[in-house]
Amino acid sequence: MKKWNLVIDVAKCNDCNNCFLACKDEFVENDYLPYSAAQPRHGQRWMNIMRKERGQYPKVDVAYLPIPCMHCDDAPCIKAAKDGAVYKMGNGIVIIDPEKAKGQRSIVDACPYGAIWWNDEKAVPQKCTFCIHLLEEGWKEPRCVQACPTGALSVIHAEDREMAKVIKSDELEVYQPKYKTKVHVYYKNLYRYTKCFIAGAVALQDTDECAEGAQVTLSKGRKKVIDRVATNNYGDFKIDNLKEKSGRYSLEIAYPSYTKHKMDINLKTSMNLGTIFL
Repeated sequence: MKKWNLVIDVAKCNDCNNCFLACKDEFVENDYLPYSAAQPRHGQRWMNIMRKERGQYPKVDVAYLPIPCMHCDDAPCIKAAKDGAVYKMGNGIVIIDPEKAKGQRSIVDACPYGAIWWNDEKAVPQKCTFCIHLLEEGWKEPRCVQACPTGALSVIHAEDREMAKVIKSDELEVYQPKYKTKVHVYYKNLYRYTKCFIAGAVALQDTDECAEGAQVTLSKGRKKVIDRVATNNYGDFKIDNLKEKSGRYSLEIAYPSYTKHKMDINLKTSMNLGTIFL
């Protein structure tokens, strides 16, 4: 059976919050029984956007990570719920029954992603429903995807085998794989949020000019080359997708007619090496 999957491209998200606002527009003051009771105007973010700044001035970037319900196949919230208050549909969508789940605050605590919210007024846990009420009316995507102006959000309606091929070909990842909940939300360019980088600039000491085209090689150990990049016309370079607190690396910079520059780096988090003169 085909299942609904959400794909989020971290590199395309600019924190416009259109997805969040579209969700509010759809669910605030609107009941869609038996799938959801009205979402409160304040206090809940069914599409919650996390933010992370990396690097040091002037080599800084910011990544945004939208986190909705992951619609897990092995959902902790289903295990924590009593009387079938949370269930998974055949199409992959996880639903919290707004009637059966009343008073079950433990359902909120069960979600390792923090994607379930407590409605104090109604005494019920709530979360993203993938706009199941719209999909059943023939919509091809939920409101958050429809409202995204950059294409950061997209849906894939496919069988598990077909989805596995897409995951491999598009190099999709899951957030917090350690939880092993078999999610249906996948990320592209997740390293922008979860990994770190080494950046800097290369200049020529004698001419005080930018060293465009300098070869920058990052290695770990004696022979393992991690990445090799060329500086741009400003002499800038950036090597990304490195694991935080991953220890010592060797950086070598080569430029025609100049002595190679070598340095050791102890990588803890994203770092700017500043201007390196040859």
